[in-house]
Amino acid sequence: MAVFTKGQDYLEFQNGNERVRIIAWGANSFRVVSSPNGPLDLEAAALLTPAAAADPKITIEKETAEIQNGGITAQVDFKGWFNHTGRIAFFDGRGRKLLEEVDSGGALIKKARHFRSQVGGDYRLTATFSANEGEKIYGMGQYQQDILDLKGCNLELAHRNSQASIPFYLSNQGYGFLWHNPAVGTVSFGKNTTEWRADSTKQLDYWITAGDSPAQIEEQYTAVTGRTPMMPEYGLGFWQCKLRYVDQDEVLEVAREYHRRGVKVDVLVIDYYHWPRCGDYRFDEHFFPNVKEMVAECRSYGIELMVSIWPQIDVRSENFQEMKERGLLVQTANGMDVQMIFHGNNVFYDATNPEARRYIWEKVKQNYRDQGIRLFWLDEAEPEFGTYDYDVYRYYAGSVLQKGNIYPREYVRGFHEGEAADFAENTVKLVRCAWAGSQRYGALVWSGDIHSTYQDFKNQVVAGLQMGIAGIPWWTTDIGGFHGGDVRTDEFKELLIRWFQYGTFSPVMRIHGSRTPHREIFKADGEATEQSGAANEIWSYGEDNYQIMKKFIDIREAMRDYTRQLMQAAHEVGAPVLRGMFYEFPEDETTWELKDQYLFGPDVLVAPVMTAGAKARRVYLPQGAQWTDARDGKIYEGGQWIEAAAAIETLPIFLRDGAQDYLIGMI
Repeated sequence: MAVFTKGQDYLEFQNGNERVRIIAWGANSFRVVSSPNGPLDLEAAALLTPAAAADPKITIEKETAEIQNGGITAQVDFKGWFNHTGRIAFFDGRGRKLLEEVDSGGALIKKARHFRSQVGGDYRLTATFSANEGEKIYGMGQYQQDILDLKGCNLELAHRNSQASIPFYLSNQGYGFLWHNPAVGTVSFGKNTTEWRADSTKQLDYWITAGDSPAQIEEQYTAVTGRTPMMPEYGLGFWQCKLRYVDQDEVLEVAREYHRRGVKVDVLVIDYYHWPRCGDYRFDEHFFPNVKEMVAECRSYGIELMVSIWPQIDVRSENFQEMKERGLLVQTANGMDVQMIFHGNNVFYDATNPEARRYIWEKVKQNYRDQGIRLFWLDEAEPEFGTYDYDVYRYYAGSVLQKGNIYPREYVRGFHEGEAADFAENTVKLVRCAWAGSQRYGALVWSGDIHSTYQDFKNQVVAGLQMGIAGIPWWTTDIGGFHGGDVRTDEFKELLIRWFQYGTFSPVMRIHGSRTPHREIFKADGEATEQSGAANEIWSYGEDNYQIMKKFIDIREAMRDYTRQLMQAAHEVGAPVLRGMFYEFPEDETTWELKDQYLFGPDVLVAPVMTAGAKARRVYLPQGAQWTDARDGKIYEGGQWIEAAAAIETLPIFLRDGAQDYLIGMI
C-alpha cells in the first residue's frame, strides 16, 4: 500500500527509502523534491518563496493521490506493475496531460527517478519523462546554435565562454519547467523521452508551471526566480566599446569626438588589462593617472564609464597571498593549482563565498567607486577554467560538479549587494554568463567571445530569444562579433552594418570587438601587456557606413520612450524584451517555427539581414494584426509571407496595428 502524507501546502509520498514531496509553489505551479535516503533539503538554489501562501486541494486514496494548485494538478499513481515507484503526472486546468514520468517498462525495471550512488555518498541522478508528440521547446539559456525549437537537442548543463546554461524551458503545450539543480550535467529532449542528468547531486529538485499563454508562463516563472530592477536611463541608448582603450588619453579622445559630432553615447567601456596585474582591482597609474578627471569630463558629455572586472587572481597580484591565506580562492582538488593561464598563472576568487564577495567589493569600492566609476563589466563569469575540467575544482558552496552553475549569479550578486548596501542603488552589471536568478541582481548578459561571421550572427538572434524565455530580459551581443573582424575588408564592414542594425533593436545596443589589425602594448617597465585592436568607433569604417550607423543611433534615441516601456514590463511582469513571434501570436502555428525574425517588445517586428550581399528577404507577418512597413508606410494584412526589400542602409521593420508610427520613414 502506498504511503502518502498531506501537509498544509504539499503532498508527500514514500517509495522505500526515497521520499518525494510535491509542493504548491507560486501560481499554478509545483516544486518537486526527492531524496533517495534521509530528510529532504528544502533550501532553494534559485527559487524564491512565493509571495502568497498556496491553498492546494489534496486527495488521497489507497494507491493514488493528487494535489491541485490553481490551474495545475499533480497525480501520483502506484497502481500496477508499471507504477510501483509512484509515477507522477501533471495536468492543466482542463485535464490535459502536460508532463509525465516514464513508467518502469514492466520487466525492464526502469526508474524515472534514478539515483546511482557514487563514492563519497552522493549520487548521479537521471530524471526521465515521457516525450509529448508534437511538442516544441524553447529557452534553456544561450547555446551557440541557430536552433530555436530545442526538441531533439542534447544540451550540456554547464557554462563556457559564450554558453550560459539556464535550465528553464517553455513548451508549446502549455507549461514551463525549471531543472532546479546547479549541478553539471546534460539534458536530452529526445523523441521518446526527455532525460535530465546531474553528474553529482544529493537530491532531485524541479519546478513546473501551467499557463494558457507564453506570457502567463513567463510571468509565473519570473515571479519565483526574480525579475530585473528597472533599467536605468543609460541602458536605453548606445554603448561604445572595443578591445581595448589603452589609456586615459584614448578614452577622452573618443568621448570628445562623439560629443563634437553630436552623436549620443550613454556608456563608454574600458576593457580588461587596464590594471597592473589581474587581481589588483585598480587602474595602472601609468596609463590612467587622473581617473576622477576622466570620469568627470565624460560625464559632462552625458557618458557613463564602465570598467572591466575579472575574477582571476594572478599569483603575482598584490592581493593573491592574502586571499589564499583567508580561503577566498577556488580550490583545486588535485593537480597543479593553476586554473587559467593568460598573461600569467591565475586562479579564480570564490564568488560562492560571502566573505570573498565582500572582499572583492571593498577593493572595487575603494579603487573604482571612490574614483567615480559606477558601472562594472563582470567578465570571465563562467568562470573560464582553462580546460573546463569541472571535477577538479571545489567552491565554498560545494564541488563544482554539484554547484558549479551558480558561480556567475553569485559573482553578480556580490556587486549588487555591495552597491545596494553602500550606495542604495541598482546599476547594470554587464556579465558574460548567468544562471536562474541572475536577473534579480541587475545582470546584463552578453553572448561572449563569438566570431565575426554570418553564422555567428544567426546564432545570436536565436540566443537572445532563448535567453528572454530563460528569464534574462537584459541581454546583448558584441555588434560585429568579437573575433576575426578585419576593419580593412568590405566583407566585414557589410557584416558590421547588418549587425549594427540588429543591435538597434536589442535590449542594449553595444558595439565591441577585437578588430584586426592589432598593435602591441607595453607597460612602463617594458613588460608586454594585452594588445589593442583596431579602431572601432562609428567613424572608423568610412563616411557611408558612418552615416548608416549614425542614423540607427538616432533611431535608437527616437525609441527611448518605447524601450523604457519594455524595460518596465521586464521589471514588473518578467516579459522578455526580445520575443519570439509565438510569444505574442501563439495561435498562429507558423510563428512557432520562425527563428530569423522576432519582436522587439509587442509592436516592432524585426527581420535582420543575415546573408552576405542580400538586398531582400522573406518576412512572415502573423495573423491577428495589420502590419505597417516602417520604410514606406505601406500596410499589410497579417497571415502572409512577403518579399521585403533590404538595401544596405536599411532592414525590414514592420509595426503592429499602427503602433510606434513615428518610426515610419526613419528606417
